[in-house]
Amino acid sequence: MDTEIVRSNRKSIELNICRDGHIRVRVPFSVTDAEIAQVLKEKSSWIEKHRKQMLERQQSVREMWGNRLSAQDIQALADQAVKIIPEKVRYFAGKIGVDYGRITIRNQKTRWGSCSGKGNLNFNCLLMLTPDEVQDYVVIHELCHRKEMNHSPKFWAEVAKFMPDYKQKRKWLKENGEGIMLRMM
Repeated sequence: MDTEIVRSNRKSIELNICRDGHIRVRVPFSVTDAEIAQVLKEKSSWIEKHRKQMLERQQSVREMWGNRLSAQDIQALADQAVKIIPEKVRYFAGKIGVDYGRITIRNQKTRWGSCSGKGNLNFNCLLMLTPDEVQDYVVIHELCHRKEMNHSPKFWAEVAKFMPDYKQKRKWLKENGEGIMLRMM
């Protein structure tokens, strides 16, 4: 069993099963290797049960969404995103009335987009596998962070001003996003 140990200034032990199937154990600095081994032994049936469930779920999601993307596929998506996303950002930034810094297209495994405090925007190339209106939602979401750098009710009210049905797009990402992201692994 592939196990990663992460020591930090924490008070309890936490077990995580990562998407690739390896086990991440977060422990306080004071926990010994022998204590970690004991916890893993005691929790081995729980770990294997949940690891198996996760891998089966991933397999069914992959069957629905297709196989892993090749490096060429990812590059083609990134090339497409470089042409499409900046246009969307320019258009919606004008409507929202915000400025922004650099736009970067990445191949991320967990995020669709992000906005830095300096106004730099990052977008996942996998957005090109989502419907056009979902891409618009992610762009609007990140640009609204230029007004509110949080997810407060005020932030969501800003998003709703420019996309009143944003909850549908958000729901689409929650229901389908994992399948798309798994194609990166």
